[in-house]
Amino acid sequence: MQIEGSVALVTGSNRGIGRHYVEQLIERGAAKVYATSRNGRPIDVPGAVPLPLEITDPGSVSAVAEAAADVTLLVNNAGVDFHVDVVAGDLATVRREMEVNYFGTLSVVRAFAPVLARNGGGAIVNVLSALSWFSWPGEGAYAAAKAAAWSMTNSIRLELAAQGTHVTGVHVGAVDTDFSAGYNGPKVDPADVARATLDGLASDAPEVLVDKWSADIKAALVRDPGDFYAQFSAA
Repeated sequence: MQIEGSVALVTGSNRGIGRHYVEQLIERGAAKVYATSRNGRPIDVPGAVPLPLEITDPGSVSAVAEAAADVTLLVNNAGVDFHVDVVAGDLATVRREMEVNYFGTLSVVRAFAPVLARNGGGAIVNVLSALSWFSWPGEGAYAAAKAAAWSMTNSIRLELAAQGTHVTGVHVGAVDTDFSAGYNGPKVDPADVARATLDGLASDAPEVLVDKWSADIKAALVRDPGDFYAQFSAA
């Protein structure tokens, strides 16, 4: 994927990781970067093109796909985490997690897949999580939604290969943004997430493991889950 000269669209770009994606795409020579958010307010990044987008609203998604018909790179960054369990948590909130993190992302992919095809193939980046691969009390709904999004990312990679669209999944642990404000452990700089993502995309990586945390979690998938959770709890 050639970032220089590309036309990118970043969802959830008004703050955090999304804002860094917009900044670094422009720094790397993207010809245009659409910066979307639910309120559509301009972000303070010179050169960014603001657009309103609510990824769970089909009408909003269709309107953005029509307005940004020149896109060659789609970065699905928008997401939510309500910190709820799947059994004891409010079921409507659990559904909302899935609606945004899975169905919302999928809706944007479905809308932009033909746009990318018309523009030569391009690429899609889905921002996932180390929680795609494990769960923890208070994060059950988010982990389930991100696990589904990981599986979806693998599926769209296969489905869109014929039209020349490259698909990259990004996994990272806690990031130093408002999204992880309640987490007291080590956090990754959001600028490093954007940098690792774009470096991986430039080398056609199907998956980017931003931090050691994510790499260690993925490597642990081959182990007995009982041992994994026991050691994780002790740590």
